[in-house]
Amino acid sequence: MKTILIMRHGEAGPMQADDAARLLTERGKTQATEMGKWLFQSYQPSAILVSPYARAQQTAEAVKQSNNFVFAETCNDVIPSGSASFAVDYLETLISMHDEIDNWLIVAHMPIVSYMVDQLVPGEMPIFPTAGVAVIEYCPKTHKSSYKGLHSPIS
Repeated sequence: MKTILIMRHGEAGPMQADDAARLLTERGKTQATEMGKWLFQSYQPSAILVSPYARAQQTAEAVKQSNNFVFAETCNDVIPSGSASFAVDYLETLISMHDEIDNWLIVAHMPIVSYMVDQLVPGEMPIFPTAGVAVIEYCPKTHKSSYKGLHSPIS
């Protein structure tokens, strides 16, 4: 059994013309750091896929302060307008190629984070708070998943 952790980036600044360039607010940085510590205490993820958008990259950097990743990749498939189906297919391929990794973290955006949960666990489509993390247990042999819940930062 594998654990897939799907995380929305921390709170970001207001919308702007270049959405990919939006940065985390101070609160967003605090949220990301807090959830990084929670991830270490609860799951110790060792693989991470991150959107190339600045706010997701900043969130990942804060999470990395508390966690050690043996596999890390910036993934253009997990941007807000990305295809959840394609992203999940890619994630499942990576999981099959890296059987030694048990806990996978994806740092991305709404709405794709909700759509990815639904792709893995049909009928589950949580609305993520900023820096929220959905926990999914995944069996690579059967491609079956179960949704375990959504965890949010206190800050």
